[in-house]
Order: sequence, then C-alpha cells, then structure tokens
Amino acid sequence: MTTATALLEAAHLSKTYALPGGGAHTAAGDVSFTVPEGGALGIVGESGSGKTTVARMLVGLARPDRGRITVAGREREPRPPRGKKARLTRAREIQMVFQDPYVSLDPRLTATQCLRTALRLHGKEESTATDLLDRVGLGKREADARPRDLSGGQRQRLAIARALAVDPKILVLDEAVAALDVSIQAQILQLLAEIRRETGVALVFVSHDLAVVQHVTDEVLVMRTGKVIEQGATRRVLTAPTDPYTRKLLASVPTADGWDPAAAAAV
Repeated sequence: MTTATALLEAAHLSKTYALPGGGAHTAAGDVSFTVPEGGALGIVGESGSGKTTVARMLVGLARPDRGRITVAGREREPRPPRGKKARLTRAREIQMVFQDPYVSLDPRLTATQCLRTALRLHGKEESTATDLLDRVGLGKREADARPRDLSGGQRQRLAIARALAVDPKILVLDEAVAALDVSIQAQILQLLAEIRRETGVALVFVSHDLAVVQHVTDEVLVMRTGKVIEQGATRRVLTAPTDPYTRKLLASVPTADGWDPAAAAAV
C-alpha cells in the first residue's frame, strides 16, 4: 500500500529506554507499516516483543526516538498539542482500548454517565449514549451499572463504546480480549468485525494470540525483540510463514477450539 492511500502510516518508528544499571534497551526498532481506511492490522509477538510499545507510540503514550506517524496525510506531533480544540482533534484520530478496561473507567460513573461525559467533551449529543450502548450489546441494566457491577466482557464492551463515542478514524486495541474467556472473546471479536463494517473505522489489533488475530485482521506484522521479522497478508502469514519464529508461534496455538492454522486459507 502506498502512502497516498494509507489512513495510518508508521514510518521507521524506534524507541529505546535507558536501563537502571546503565546501557539501553531497544523496545522497538525501525518499525514501519500502513493501514487503509477501514482496514485491520494485527501486531503479534510474545511478551517483550515490542508490540505494546508500538501501540503506545501510535496513541501518544510513548514518544518515538525516531520515525513518524501520519494519519490521513497529516503527521502527528510526538507531544500532544496545546489548546483544547487541538487536543480533541488529535483524540478523534486514534482511540485506544486497553487489556484491562477497569483501570481506564471511572468507578464513580455508570455506563451511561461514562459515555455522556465523553460525548459532552467532544461536543456531541449526549442522547446518543443509548445508541452506543445498544451498538455494543449493553442493555438497560448495564446502562445503569458502575464498572464494578459489570463482567469483564461487559466492561470491555463499555470501553469500546466510549472509544467509539468520539468517532475515531482508528481504534488501537492492546490485548483487548486476552483476559476474557474464549466464548466472550468470540463475542468481542464479532462485535469489532461488525463495528468495522458499519463505521469504516480502522483497527490496529495488538495480541500475542495468532488464533485471535486471524479472525479480525487483513494484514499482520510479527515482532520479536523490538524488530519486525515478518509482515504481510494475514492469510499468507498464517498458512505459509517464512520466518522460523512465526512458525514457532503458529505451532504453539492450541487447536482445541477448532481453529487450525492450515484452515485459515479458507477464511
């Protein structure tokens, strides 16, 4: 994909952290990729591979040492801009959904209040909170509940609804289903597929689980120790990986749920 047709472009992103005893650790080195409007990219790898560092750089929680991030042809500044209007505009470009939604939700607010707060902040009609809850499969009981009274899957649905409240161009999901039961994972993945189809939002799905990524992405990027070791169409990478590390990851995928890497070609 060319830069001209990319909604999101990451070019040569690198991030190094100083170590307490001296020296440095390169969490991400020379990472590049593009995502089209309505597209879905998976970033996979084991813990410590650098995938979460890349996600944090995309949304502005970590500042790249080198490289650039461009959304819809406009380069994102490494630091959040000054001024409320500029910050809100930046927030509408990319929203993030974390692995543990509980820590990102205000425990004092009901689900409806949480969404109305986000809508009001971005100058949108607070009445659309009910529609957002309905879109993610939360009903009247959940609407009036606080985070502590919701299940893990319900909290994740609420976190997704809150991210969608600002009409983002891109959703970055960092291990968003890792802590959920397999049946709930399937529901959230189906929800994301529906949202993507209905809204045209692009997804960047960060996960250690190739079985999950194959359900929601078109392209996949495999990372190891901060480096991209393989990338391409998800179907191709899952059925004919070229790097031994990717083959190792595929071999570790459990097949008890009925998923077989060899069957991905039929997806």
